[in-house]
Amino acid sequence: MRTTLNAAATLTLGLALTLATATPAGAATTRATDPADTEHGSDLRRVVLKHGPLNVLVRTTHTDLDAHWSSGSSGTVFLDTDPADRGPEFAFTGGFFQGTDYQLLHTEGFAHRTWGEPVEGGSYRMRLDYDREQVRIRISRATLGNPAQVRVAVRSSGTREDGSSAGLLDWLGSPRSFTEWVAAG
Repeated sequence: MRTTLNAAATLTLGLALTLATATPAGAATTRATDPADTEHGSDLRRVVLKHGPLNVLVRTTHTDLDAHWSSGSSGTVFLDTDPADRGPEFAFTGGFFQGTDYQLLHTEGFAHRTWGEPVEGGSYRMRLDYDREQVRIRISRATLGNPAQVRVAVRSSGTREDGSSAGLLDWLGSPRSFTEWVAAG
């Protein structure tokens, strides 16, 4: 009898630990890493994409993210919300230094010339955390048209002390490549 109780207790504890470490209900997530491949505070190292019931969250982590305007650190998250339409439908772009601004735009591709009008009336924001070297972006699913799934391509860039920026463009993975699709949680 004691062996049966110990086995049941062990099984219950194991189940509880499994449930405690599982992804929270309502948040489908993917994570991707990027090598240290630029010599700048905008160097992209990790991206986490969460597609929750109300919001799409994107968190990027960088090496030596710098709050000073002279860093010229900035980035763009391209959001693909329609598997039937090749490429991104939205571009969230902004500076990664204090006092900068950001905007969510309609787009028909990755090139600046394909960026369209700002998304009007939507709910979105960007927060910069220099202690954790992270950029956090939240966009309501309604702003994106309540997509069933989403994926992102991310690029960052910066400026050297001499004002040049050659070689400081950093994509997550290869240029214009997306993460895996993440269904709404």
